[in-house]
Amino acid sequence: MKNPRRFLSCILLSLSICGCGAGNDALDHGVDKVDATDTDLVWAMNVGGPAFTGLDGTSYVAEESVSGGTLGQMDTVKGSQDPTLYRTYREGDVEIARAIANGSYDITFHFSEPNEVGPRERVYDAFAEEQRVIDDLDVMLFRDGKTISALTVTAPDVEVDDGELNIRFEAEEGEPVLNAIVVRTRLSRAPAWELAWSDEFDDAQLDDTKWSPRIWPARKVNDEDQAYTGRAKNMRVENGHLVIEAHKEDYEDASYTSARVQSSGKGDFLYGRFEVRAKLPQGQGTWPAIWMLPSDPFTYATTCSGDEEWQGSSDCDAWPNSGEIDIMEHVGYQMNHVHGTVHNEAYYWVKWEQRKGRILIDDVADAFHVYALEWSPEKIDIFVDDALYFTYVNENTDWRTWPYDKPFYLILNIAVGGVWGRAGGPIDDSIFPQRMLIDYVRVYERLPES
Repeated sequence: MKNPRRFLSCILLSLSICGCGAGNDALDHGVDKVDATDTDLVWAMNVGGPAFTGLDGTSYVAEESVSGGTLGQMDTVKGSQDPTLYRTYREGDVEIARAIANGSYDITFHFSEPNEVGPRERVYDAFAEEQRVIDDLDVMLFRDGKTISALTVTAPDVEVDDGELNIRFEAEEGEPVLNAIVVRTRLSRAPAWELAWSDEFDDAQLDDTKWSPRIWPARKVNDEDQAYTGRAKNMRVENGHLVIEAHKEDYEDASYTSARVQSSGKGDFLYGRFEVRAKLPQGQGTWPAIWMLPSDPFTYATTCSGDEEWQGSSDCDAWPNSGEIDIMEHVGYQMNHVHGTVHNEAYYWVKWEQRKGRILIDDVADAFHVYALEWSPEKIDIFVDDALYFTYVNENTDWRTWPYDKPFYLILNIAVGGVWGRAGGPIDDSIFPQRMLIDYVRVYERLPES
């Protein structure tokens, strides 16, 4: 597609709108819950609490199939659209044994640290079918150093072959804690979508009708250490892949170089399914991302407008007001933890209310995976290889919670260091160069319901 306006019109005309119905958590939010129609849900349980329907339509049963541990309660929880879900928990030697059909499942664990603890004061592993699926879990540290804040971690591809799902925890320090659990299978999502825009990177060079490099100095945003260049050394098409490559080198007051490419003005989209098949870099200090920013960053800005440089500005509130969608982020000091996040004025990290999820993928640097977003007027879903691990629902309030009603564009980059890339320690200079390989980018529009 060379005409983003035509594409936007097609998306709007063909988008299928889901129905909504009132849920019991609507009292907390003042909005309807999403009607979970083509559900892949197998079982969801509210640990220590009653049956509950989440804002995303997930139906949690009251506690069952649980032994061990002691019940606890929390008065408030931040960082979730379903705070009620986290207000009850079990702490201690919790075990789950639940009859289930043999097969492969994606298991999402919901945690929240109920106490004011320091780093490494509560550390434990989670096991499913006697396989360690979460290693060295420190809920407080996993949730950006905050307590009383919701954390979701998804372990994909858990195989059950004896008719019973068994889950247990093993403590290193303190006692394990668990608030809720969700078990899903995977559905094929291809039939609902039709390809509308793509780049397979089969040409000899980057298609400049679809992508533009962003040339930036170091420390412009997020205190990142790299300079972004448009050189072939940092960005090129090679063997059917887009190569984004970070180097350790002195370059224009920076000690590292990398690249950032974006579809702004050439691929701007409102709603759809977005797929990027990629292999990620590795090593402490790398911070690759596949993400989206608003085509008009000033839509909901209140302190700036026009052609101002808003990224990296402390005086302009275009970010977070106009929104950001992170389809994939990964920081090399915590290998194989993939993050999906939305940012907006109501919920972002400064307020410690950002809405996010993570999934654990063993081989992000050794194999290609499909990082995907499904975005509609009702909600945002984020996947890896069709494993759903994060949902953000339109609360139907105003732009502060849902600025995602205007076109956004795609961004592919590797940052080096920065506030998150260095959070686990200094950059490891021995790892460079590091690459992110992009096999394809595909954008789909939803087919009309027959």
